[in-house]
Amino acid sequence: MNKTLTTIAMTALIAGATGCSSPEENIIERPEFQSADGVFSIDALEALGRVSNPQVSPDGSKVLFGISYESVEQNKSNNELYVVDIKGGEPQRLTRTAESENAAVWIDNGNKIAYLASDGKATQLYVMSADGKEKTKVSNVEGGIEGFLFSADEKKVVMIGRVKYDRTPADVYPDLPKANARIIDDLMYKHWDEWVTEIPHPFIGDFDGNTVSNVSDIMQDEPFEAPMRPFGGSESFTWSPDSKQLIYVSRKKTGMDYSLSTNSDLYLYDLDTKKTKNLTEGMMGYDTAPVYSPDGRYVAWLSMEHDGYESDKNRIFILDTTSGEKTDLTSDWDFSADLIAWAKDGKSIYFTAPYMGEEPIFNVDIATREINPVMDNAGLFDYAALCPVNENTLVTMRHSMLQPNELCVVENGQVRQLTNVNKDIFGQLTMPTVEKVLIPTTDGKEMTTWVVYPQNFDPNKKYPAILYCQGGPQQAVSQFWSYRWNLALMAANGYIVIAPNRRGLPGFGTEWNAQISKDYPGQNMKDYLSAVDFMKEKPYVDADHIGAVGASYGGFSVYWLAGNHDGRFACLIAHAGIFNIESQYLETEEMWFANWDMGGAYWEKDNAAAQRTFASSPHKFIDKWDTPILVTHGEYDFRILASQGMMAFNAARLRGVPAEMVVFPDENHWILKPQNAILWQRVFFRWLDKWLKGVDYTNPSLLASSDKSEE
Repeated sequence: MNKTLTTIAMTALIAGATGCSSPEENIIERPEFQSADGVFSIDALEALGRVSNPQVSPDGSKVLFGISYESVEQNKSNNELYVVDIKGGEPQRLTRTAESENAAVWIDNGNKIAYLASDGKATQLYVMSADGKEKTKVSNVEGGIEGFLFSADEKKVVMIGRVKYDRTPADVYPDLPKANARIIDDLMYKHWDEWVTEIPHPFIGDFDGNTVSNVSDIMQDEPFEAPMRPFGGSESFTWSPDSKQLIYVSRKKTGMDYSLSTNSDLYLYDLDTKKTKNLTEGMMGYDTAPVYSPDGRYVAWLSMEHDGYESDKNRIFILDTTSGEKTDLTSDWDFSADLIAWAKDGKSIYFTAPYMGEEPIFNVDIATREINPVMDNAGLFDYAALCPVNENTLVTMRHSMLQPNELCVVENGQVRQLTNVNKDIFGQLTMPTVEKVLIPTTDGKEMTTWVVYPQNFDPNKKYPAILYCQGGPQQAVSQFWSYRWNLALMAANGYIVIAPNRRGLPGFGTEWNAQISKDYPGQNMKDYLSAVDFMKEKPYVDADHIGAVGASYGGFSVYWLAGNHDGRFACLIAHAGIFNIESQYLETEEMWFANWDMGGAYWEKDNAAAQRTFASSPHKFIDKWDTPILVTHGEYDFRILASQGMMAFNAARLRGVPAEMVVFPDENHWILKPQNAILWQRVFFRWLDKWLKGVDYTNPSLLASSDKSEE
């Protein structure tokens, strides 16, 4: 292992995480937007400000947060820092640079702000005064850092960097310094969207208020990740209130062992003794998101029970550091927690959880284990941040199918929206409407389904419809907001959108959530067809013009439905979907996922669950394909390789089925770059409009705006 911090792949910080000076004309500002007809459109979506990372000041009077905007011309986004009074008012802008400032937090009792930015070579830790002035780079770590967390006394800081992991040809054959190859002798050689040549490690340094010094790798020579890729960050760490100990999350496995297991643990590192202790030995699933209680007596964290099951119920555990006793606070609660945060008095824990098609905030008392909703007027929203202020107040962030993130304050159970960053855009628009519909399923249950109607919906007219197939496969269809799979944008283009919470989605109990495992072609597909059959009987749904769309598992669903829909659909769109489950089993990287969901390997002939899964692979039904299909995929997608999309496209064309494929060479499982995102939306709606409306655009670029007068 190499203890030197090396090059960082800023996967999570897609905005660029930079902050050096650049020409004035390169600064990305809030774009000017004028709607021609009041319809939510692609250009309106791209013009929206994206609110993130609320942080309450130590005195509870202000909230620090970020807003990012995208530049189509520069093909990137830029995140700037803002502060707003917790009582309300217009946010004050703190930074204005050509690149981004990210992950900002208050330090020095609210007199300063620490954040990540670029020094032109790598991402480093910066500090500025609370008014956004006097900016100083305080770290100078080779290769940079990609996350940080200060100790309670702010004399220490843990930083996330990367260390060399794999062998290069030059390591093995020094006489071949220009050889370009990867020498691989075990699994997990690729993950998400990158070849695993480096892994993240936690580095602790001293901080005197001006400079970070004496930086050391607390996992030196350990070949393990901390935090875990691909999405782990500073939430994987927590400092003890006395600043003498650090808890971090790691799955201390490599290669094939890593690829087969979700068994991560919480490790306690003592700064004085330099010794590390496993706090969750014997707990076999994911253990993540540790947080010390304000007095340091307890550690709370999220824990899954089963090794290999990444969508298991997320339980809230606490460890009593004085007795060593562990307690599951949610053992009698049939839902899965998401975010957690201690109340200021340390007597309870706030948390969010998918719940009946939404994601509200709850509170659990650590003494009684009583769980209660926090808000009386939560509304149709998902809540996505937890920042307790005092015993009666917390700051949060919420979004819905009709609104991106905005900051809110919860006081005595009442929600008050704090920011309205995109009021100038939404003030020009008439948005679609959303309805919760309960649909009967083939096994006698009721399925919560969101139906999104076009703006100015007229029930006396007929509208084409879209079945939205969710990915995951165990990711809630709640009040989510997406910059790709935006249901409001689909509805605004004249479609009724049907979004079922089919079997396998969280928020309806563990039985409903777990049912999909080892049953890909089963009840969840029947649920989709039940939703379509229910809605197509509505007089305002054009039953002859219904499409099905989805990504990831949603893409698999579309491919499977392509051979099993019995004439229900007039067109299909699949992004990053699994077409051939047999090849997917050996192409993907996280084998725990494949084994748990598929039931095992396809060569296990006596494994009934696995054999059922592989026998029902979408490619087995290609002889029944007869519906026009659009296939999209990113070539950096190592979860589901682009070859899956290519196979589906090739099969469709060889079958004589109208098909189109769009491959993005520089995108992963998601389409993130601004111009690629716009291209994806234009292709998406052009395909739908062609087959569901009979409109074939002579100038597809018109889809960039709501003005389609030249169709």
